[in-house]
Amino acid sequence: MVFGIYLSVVMHRNTKFRYAKENQRKVKRMQEQVKQQHIPLKVYRTAERLMVAAPMPGLEPEDIVVEVTADGFLLIHGELRGRLKEIKELLLDEWSAGAYHRELALVAPVNAECANVTYGNGVLLVTLPISEQTLPARLLLTRMTPTHGKRRGNAGRPPICLIAS
Repeated sequence: MVFGIYLSVVMHRNTKFRYAKENQRKVKRMQEQVKQQHIPLKVYRTAERLMVAAPMPGLEPEDIVVEVTADGFLLIHGELRGRLKEIKELLLDEWSAGAYHRELALVAPVNAECANVTYGNGVLLVTLPISEQTLPARLLLTRMTPTHGKRRGNAGRPPICLIAS
């Protein structure tokens, strides 16, 4: 009986040791993976505009594209450029910055040509003036700093479009 218990303990230790060795080999082969992520949104509405806030950490302003389609969808896309690129040994990869994509059916027609878009502290904010019909546009950010960008198409209240139609 004692020999059986001793044999079980030795086998258990060997199994744990083998498992640890296999994990070490896997860690050495692990590289940073870029995964496309679903963007959680907060959508607000006033009488004059729709506002969409989207957390998109780890991007630079020029890596973000916002588009309103003629059929009333808001498309948000962000592409990650910089990665660790073999600089460091990656031990655990549970989250990823970047490769973001989201499509949202808008609840009202908007004038995307007059939209304001800002990006700061990892959060994208899109402000779209409500209009009679949807006017589509592709909205790109102007880089202010490496982590902040904006696109100004609308100046305050009431919404006045700065872009000539």
